[in-house]
Amino acid sequence: MPFDTPASGAYGATLTIDLAALVSNWRLLGERAGTEAGAVVKADAYGIGIEPAVTALARAGCRSFFVAHVSEGIRARSVAPDATIYVLNGLLPGNCDVYAQHGLSPVLGSHEELLEWASFRQTGAKVRPAALHVDTAMNRLGLWAGEGLNLAREKSGAIAAADIGLVMSHFASSEVETDPANARQIAAFAEIAAALPGIPASLKNSSGHFLEGCPSYQLTRPGYALYGGNPTPGQPNPMQPVIGLQARIIQIRKVEGGTQVGYNGRWTAKGKRKLATICLGYADGYPRNGSWTDSVAGGSALLDGVVCPFVGSVSMDLIIIDVSDAPASAAQRGASVTLIGGALDLEAVGAGAKTIGYEILTSLGRRYARRYVGL
Repeated sequence: MPFDTPASGAYGATLTIDLAALVSNWRLLGERAGTEAGAVVKADAYGIGIEPAVTALARAGCRSFFVAHVSEGIRARSVAPDATIYVLNGLLPGNCDVYAQHGLSPVLGSHEELLEWASFRQTGAKVRPAALHVDTAMNRLGLWAGEGLNLAREKSGAIAAADIGLVMSHFASSEVETDPANARQIAAFAEIAAALPGIPASLKNSSGHFLEGCPSYQLTRPGYALYGGNPTPGQPNPMQPVIGLQARIIQIRKVEGGTQVGYNGRWTAKGKRKLATICLGYADGYPRNGSWTDSVAGGSALLDGVVCPFVGSVSMDLIIIDVSDAPASAAQRGASVTLIGGALDLEAVGAGAKTIGYEILTSLGRRYARRYVGL
């Protein structure tokens, strides 16, 4: 694989990324939507790498990608020369020429952005169609819905001058199927889309693909689900896992009951325990909130299929785990333990670290040996 880290003994942990599973998830979501599925590849493709992710998805037929920053768009463009690449964070003042140079489409979220982009187009600059973001609940980015409707109802004006090729909005709570905000957003966006006939529309995010009553329109924008995250919390995950993370055991030691372990002695052995120190820490992107103290549960690892809880604080480069219940033949110096994979899916790891699977993915560190399979 051209994107692999060269194999050597220089790495304490290995991140395995299954690009075939990524493509399979994208296809499943497209089939479920019954329309074109794009791909959100912001945050370094949720941690797995923009270039390999975009390469795999483009080869599979994906034609539309979404990034957060121009710098990410430039990277995506380098491996997808013919794709449409939308920059979700909008148009920074005075940067229209950068979007034009790299064939990027800004997602315009204010009247000011619309006017600046339209003015730039009037100079004769060669640009790709932009997207229009109308806010229907988040109060974060996007035109206020009423303002968007007013602009849409103009037969000629800022929207026409800006050459809008897509209108979109963003769900605030689509992963909570019973949240009444979903129905309100669906209705508000339907009014916007109807006021802009002939312009493709996009509303569905990952969880939106499983939200009853949500139209697919012409384009969907899955993100987290592509990478194996569960778009239906509390229900079985319909997506294939994309990543696995393994770390090596550096040292094994046995401690007596009453022994305090780790920084500030925050975990105390309740009896004789067998502990293993692994080569991974918060500098590698594993949250320090995964620490396990005498009073607060934390993260865990798998050794030969056995759940081994963390003990003490997650430190910068190391984590200590309790391997007392694992087979003695497995609990050896140099053995690998699983931090993500199998029973430790993204949701379980996120819960153990008192965060969400999204943060686990997007925090994946650069010190891992990266092994890409399935491309």
